[in-house]
Amino acid sequence: MEFFHSQGVRIAFIDLRPSSEDRGEPIVLIHGFASNQAVNWGSTLWTQTLARDGRRVIALDNRGHGQSEKLYDPASYSLRTMAGDALALMDHLGLANADVMGYSMGARITSFLAAEYPGRLRSAIFGGLGMRLLMSDPNYLAIVEAMEAPSLDALTDPLQRSFRAFAEQTKSDLAALAACMRGTRELLTVEEAAAIRVPVLVAAGTKDPLARDYRELGQLIPGAQILEIPNRDHNLAVGDKVYKQGVLEFLRRRP
Repeated sequence: MEFFHSQGVRIAFIDLRPSSEDRGEPIVLIHGFASNQAVNWGSTLWTQTLARDGRRVIALDNRGHGQSEKLYDPASYSLRTMAGDALALMDHLGLANADVMGYSMGARITSFLAAEYPGRLRSAIFGGLGMRLLMSDPNYLAIVEAMEAPSLDALTDPLQRSFRAFAEQTKSDLAALAACMRGTRELLTVEEAAAIRVPVLVAAGTKDPLARDYRELGQLIPGAQILEIPNRDHNLAVGDKVYKQGVLEFLRRRP
């Protein structure tokens, strides 16, 4: 694990060199809420898959997550600010541009990069979200309450229990996650999404309730391609072989 400072915040990241001939096409990976780079991309073998395909793989722990600095002011977690961390990491490593793949909250972060810094992205891959990429999560206060509850046993709602259990599984700082969930309310507009011009892949599990309208998102973004991950929900889609193969094919075909 390596570290650098972005906007005054200490950010952890990994930088893996290709295990086969280097294509000269680095990829930046941005994980989801309550996860970290090791869980989202390492344990699912994404880093290994991409490195074997000749790609330099860079993955950060988002602020408030993993080994990055924990912050407790919701204002520290705007999606534009978190996109700025990914951009600062590219600057730190001297990368003029890269492919960027984000999953769930990471897809929201990636959307701001694609919309506002198109010259820095070869392509954008949005995983695990459909039109919710552009909508505020109606359950966000329930998720905040789950992070702030005294224990998992104090929760009865299945949604709250699943988020709290996952946060505990990843050994996350619950107070930092509550602040993050309160702070990531900034959204890309429909008009901004429709103006994205970098190559885009929208990837979602066919049984993912958070991404059920993934086709609508794909139709909104000009030229976007859609990758269906059969019979997978939000959690199981992440490491699925169909997802991996589809991304590799997209990366090989994109301009």
